[in-house]
Amino acid sequence: MDSRELAQFIEVRDGISKPWLLVLLRLKKLEERKDTTPPEVYMEELSALHKELMGLGEWWVGNEDELFNP
Repeated sequence: MDSRELAQFIEVRDGISKPWLLVLLRLKKLEERKDTTPPEVYMEELSALHKELMGLGEWWVGNEDELFNP
């Protein structure tokens, strides 16, 4: 799945309000640019995405069935 397909998936599932899906989309877009991005810039952006994702906390706790078994 490329970033365009992922964006469509997020839109169809009303995922714009779900920050973990938006981080996933940004990660996919970064992955697609990996070959054209200088390694130090890639690592900075990857580190920033990791920090943002970790800042979300354990958002899935209590919602496992809804989130992981659509």
